[in-house]
Amino acid sequence: MNRVTLTTAMSALRQKLSELFSAQRAPAGYQPGRTLGQLRRNLGLARFEWVSPTLARAILDDDSLHLEICERTESQLLMHLVMTEFSLRLPASTEGAAHFELHHGGAIRRTGICCRQRTGERALLGQLQACLQPDSALHGALMLLDFKRLHIELHGRQWLVRLEHMGGSEVVNRMPAFRRYIALSRVQRDALLAVLAGLQRVLRTL
Repeated sequence: MNRVTLTTAMSALRQKLSELFSAQRAPAGYQPGRTLGQLRRNLGLARFEWVSPTLARAILDDDSLHLEICERTESQLLMHLVMTEFSLRLPASTEGAAHFELHHGGAIRRTGICCRQRTGERALLGQLQACLQPDSALHGALMLLDFKRLHIELHGRQWLVRLEHMGGSEVVNRMPAFRRYIALSRVQRDALLAVLAGLQRVLRTL
């Protein structure tokens, strides 16, 4: 490798390391745990345990649902967003690897729930859809729920559900300076818990 090539490679490496460091660095004005604390009040669950400033575990009062809730940030020009993600982990009856994404169908009005497979064996998609479609309670809650992302993943012998709601989030602007917390309403709170409970019910059959 000549000197020019080496210099170019080193420059590219420094740039990548700089980008990686910037991506991991918390945005200016971010207050870890602030958004999660406000979401805690929206949820109104007695069993809410802090694991770290940005991670908590919550359990329904009847012990039927165990959740992890974490904060994550997204930097934009002169502002940043703080989102909360709900995670549900369940044992799987079969071993494999797959990644599915659920979203609402319809451009203007919601016309249904679509399930898209990102990775994994195609046969798993049919099995998942066959369990999701007959569950009218789950379908109704999903149609009502204002979610941004809903992923179902299979890792070995464990299912992982990751759900990010549109509420329970915060917008922080630097110029002009303001903070706005987008609350999780009571209706959305109930729909959220119903969806997570429904997915737990469905995935336990797979």
